[in-house]
Amino acid sequence: MSEGWYRLATGLGRVVLRLLGITVRWRGEEHVPRTGPVVLACVHGSFLDFLLVERAALARGRLVRFLCRHDVWRAPVVGTAMDRMRHVPVDRAAPAAAYLRARRLLEQGEAVCVFPEAGISPSFTVRALMRGAAALARETGAPLVPVVVWGGQRVLTVGRDGRRPRLDLRGSHLVDVRFGSPSTVPEGADLVAATEALGRTLTTMLESVQRLPVHRPRDGEHAPWYPAHLGGHAPDRWTADVLDDVPRSAVRPTWGPSAHPLP
Repeated sequence: MSEGWYRLATGLGRVVLRLLGITVRWRGEEHVPRTGPVVLACVHGSFLDFLLVERAALARGRLVRFLCRHDVWRAPVVGTAMDRMRHVPVDRAAPAAAYLRARRLLEQGEAVCVFPEAGISPSFTVRALMRGAAALARETGAPLVPVVVWGGQRVLTVGRDGRRPRLDLRGSHLVDVRFGSPSTVPEGADLVAATEALGRTLTTMLESVQRLPVHRPRDGEHAPWYPAHLGGHAPDRWTADVLDDVPRSAVRPTWGPSAHPLP
C-alpha cells in the first residue's frame, strides 16, 4: 500500500513544528522494533502528541497508526487523509469497532499507538487508564511499549477547566519523547493488574522527564503547564478528577501523587 499520504503528512508536520518553535528530542527508540507489531501506550498531555510521537518513531522507520477521537474525521479532507494513513477513529460511546481495527492492524505487523488516558488531564499527571492497550498486547502477543511526551503542553493543551484549548505561541520549546522497555501481557493475564502496572511505569517515566532542569519552571514563575505536586500551578490531581471526562470503565489510579502533595 502506498504511504504517500503519510509521507506528505509527516513533511507538513515538520513544518508545523518548526513554525511553532518546537524542537523534539527522543530517547529509548531502540525499544521500538523496526518491523512487526507493537503497541505504543502513550501519555496524553497536548493536542500535538500525535506529531511528536511520530516524529520520534520515524527514527526507527515506523509509520505509526494512531487511535484518535472519531470527530477528527468530520472534516472532509482531514477524514480522507486519516483513512489513507490508516489511523483508527475511536467513538468512546462504542469503542469495540476501534479495538477490532487496531487488532487487525497489529495482525498485519503495524505499529499502533494508543492513548489509554482517553483524553488530556489538566493536572498533567497520569489519570485513569483504559484497558485497551493491555488487551491488544495480550490478544495479539505484540510487545507493549510505554511512551511519555513532555513539552507540548507548553504550546497547545487543555485549559484549566479541562475543556477549552489553551494555545501559547510565545518563544521556543523543547519536547522530550521517551520510549520505555517493552513488556508482554501473557495470555490469561489480568487486564486490571496489567493496566495498573502500565500506570505506574508511565508515571515514573513522566516524572523523570518533568523533573529535568530544562523542564522545570523558573524561580517565581507562574506555571499552569507544570503539575502541582512538583511545584507547578496546574490543578492538582483531585481538582482535575472533577474536571476529567473519564469513562466509567477506566481503571482508577493506584499510581501518581500521594494524598499529600510534595512541597
